[in-house]
Amino acid sequence: MPGRISTIFENARRENRRCLMPFICAGYPAQASLASIVKAVARGGASAVEIGFPYSDPVADGPVIASAMHDAIGRGVTPASVLEQVKAMRGDIEIGLIAMVSASILHPMGGLSNAPARLVEAGFDALIVPDIPLEESGPLLEGAARAGVEVCMLVGPATGRERATNIAKATTGFVYLLARAGVTGEQGRLDSVDLRVEQLKSVTQAPIAVGFGIATPEQVRQATAKADAAIVGSALVAHLSEAARRGEDVPVAAEALTRVLAGGLNHMGV
Repeated sequence: MPGRISTIFENARRENRRCLMPFICAGYPAQASLASIVKAVARGGASAVEIGFPYSDPVADGPVIASAMHDAIGRGVTPASVLEQVKAMRGDIEIGLIAMVSASILHPMGGLSNAPARLVEAGFDALIVPDIPLEESGPLLEGAARAGVEVCMLVGPATGRERATNIAKATTGFVYLLARAGVTGEQGRLDSVDLRVEQLKSVTQAPIAVGFGIATPEQVRQATAKADAAIVGSALVAHLSEAARRGEDVPVAAEALTRVLAGGLNHMGV
C-alpha cells in the first residue's frame, strides 16, 4: 500500500497538476509555532511540507535557515519537542509531513534502523537525511521499510548518471533534485533542470521534486515545467522572520506567500 507522499503525487499526476512543498524550521520564529504554520501553508496550497529539525551544524543550509535553526535551538527546541508537536497536530493535518533531519539527530533516537519508527509514531510520512550517502543508507532504508515511512533521496547537479540512477532506484518517496550546487538560499535566476529531470524520469517512476534557490512564482513555474514538485525553503523562512520582526501574524504571512508561490505551479504538459 503506497504511503501518503506517494499517494499525494499519484493523485496529482492523475489530476494533471504539480505540487508545492514548503520547508519550515520547527520552533521558528516561535517555539510553539509549528502547527499553526503547517496549517497555514496547507490552506495556501501546499501538498506537503518539509519540517526541519533544528541542528547546530545544518548540512547545506545557507545563512537564512542556519540562523533560524540556531534561533530555535536557543529557544529550547529539541528533537523530542518537535516529535511531540507533530504528534499533537497530526490528526488535524491532511497534507504530507516530511522530516528533514540530520543523521546526527537520528543516532540518539535509536540509530538509523530504529529512528524511522519514532518518526512514524509522531506522524511523519517521509524523511530526508541529507548527510547520509547512498553507500551508508542501508540501515536507514531497512528501518524505514519496517516502519512504513518513505525515504526521499537527494541528487546533486553534478551527480554522475550511474550514481543518480542508483540513488533514484533506492528512493521510496520522491527524488529531491538540487537545482544548483552550494547551500540553500534565494537567487536571481534558476538554472534549467528540465534535462536533468528527464534523465531521472527515464530510470525511475518516483516523483521528482526540485529545490534550492526557488523563491518566486516564476521560479516555481520553471522548476515544475518537467518536475512533479517545487520545494521552497529560504524564501519562506526569511518571509516569516520578517513578519515576526514587524509584529505581524506569522501564520497569515505563511499562507499568503504559499498562495502566491502556488500560483506558479504548472499543469502537466504545460
